[in-house]
Amino acid sequence: MHDTTMLLIELGAIILGLGIIGRFAGRIGLSAIPLYLLVGLAFGHGGIFELSASEEFIAIGAEIGVILLLLLLGLEYSASELVDNLRTQYPSGAVDFVLNATPGAVAALVLGWGPVAAVALAGVTWISSSGVIAKILTDLGRLGNRETPVVLGILVMEDLAMAVYLPILTTLLAGVGLMGGGITLVVALGTVGLVLYVALRHGRLISRAVSSDNPELLLLVVLGLTVLIAGIAQQLHVSAAVGAFLVGIALSGEVAESAQRLFTPLRDLFAAVFFVFFGLSTDPGNMPPVIVPALILAVVTVVTKVVTGWYAARRAGISPRGRLRAGGALVARGEFSIVIAGLAAGVAAEIRPLATAYVLLMVIIGPLAARWTEPAVRALMPRLVKVSPGPPGQPPGERRERRQGREVREGPGAPSDTAARADSPTKP
Repeated sequence: MHDTTMLLIELGAIILGLGIIGRFAGRIGLSAIPLYLLVGLAFGHGGIFELSASEEFIAIGAEIGVILLLLLLGLEYSASELVDNLRTQYPSGAVDFVLNATPGAVAALVLGWGPVAAVALAGVTWISSSGVIAKILTDLGRLGNRETPVVLGILVMEDLAMAVYLPILTTLLAGVGLMGGGITLVVALGTVGLVLYVALRHGRLISRAVSSDNPELLLLVVLGLTVLIAGIAQQLHVSAAVGAFLVGIALSGEVAESAQRLFTPLRDLFAAVFFVFFGLSTDPGNMPPVIVPALILAVVTVVTKVVTGWYAARRAGISPRGRLRAGGALVARGEFSIVIAGLAAGVAAEIRPLATAYVLLMVIIGPLAARWTEPAVRALMPRLVKVSPGPPGQPPGERRERRQGREVREGPGAPSDTAARADSPTKP
């Protein structure tokens, strides 16, 4: 009875505290993720006050949080969108991988953590946070911008790459050998290919089988299916996160939209628990030695993500300002970086505190980079983003340029890239 009482008290205090912290973060325009991590650091091993009764429950909640994060991410994309992105954006995806995975891999090798840790830290620095970036784009009113489909395309490529990367990492961490690793990778690729094929050819049938007008039944069926597939994927060393992601991809149409509405509050709750648990399992005393590497990685990977966005937007014919906005929007890291670090903590214990410090920095820097990269570069390097004076009566700083026979305005008071091309594909 005493244990149950303490469990309820600790859980109630944590959830209430997270609600207050989330509201405060919204007021100051900051993502709540770094604050959740700080709460976990404060009440975990080596923190101000160590939780005792609720840690095991929070660990289970954290697993559910990862599954729901990836399920909702999969629901955002259809199989056809993933295939289209593979066809059109694979050069940008390759540049993204080379520029942003390399710093993490090099850092792990320089620090003497070994090749497996290098693969893990490469993933930490490579993958942007889809959740944080989506919120940033919404808050800045850029969902209709011409560069936004480019940003979302990069995120889709990264999310799809996780379906291959996570099984490889899991195999390396398990140390199952070359033969076992090859079998795991073949199973992973076969599973991804099969799900994409079934989703493309028979997505409507799957959605119809799952569909229900009763929200309660839809919630139970989709949640049960997701947890079941995630467990099977984990058993096959494919990763529970990838299993949940593939379930989200397989659902489409009204079922996907209804599931999004139902699961968004659950995702937010358990995702917050996940970030708190990661902080709980990180000893703050281990962080000071990795602060300098985290800062160096943050500076380097801010630059590499901006370059990635510039390259991808340039391929799409976006103006220099839009290229800078695309690069700045891609800076934030978050949930995937934490997931990868959590998987790899057994190989190199230093990865967890380094990833925590790194994500804290990048989640704070991300919204600032999205907002200020373009004006800062314009102020420091005016020749890079030339702004020509417009005709009399045109607002200062606004320019006109011709794109494919159309005249497009950019600058304060202009529609900029937001409404410059009404027929451009957008994705909320």
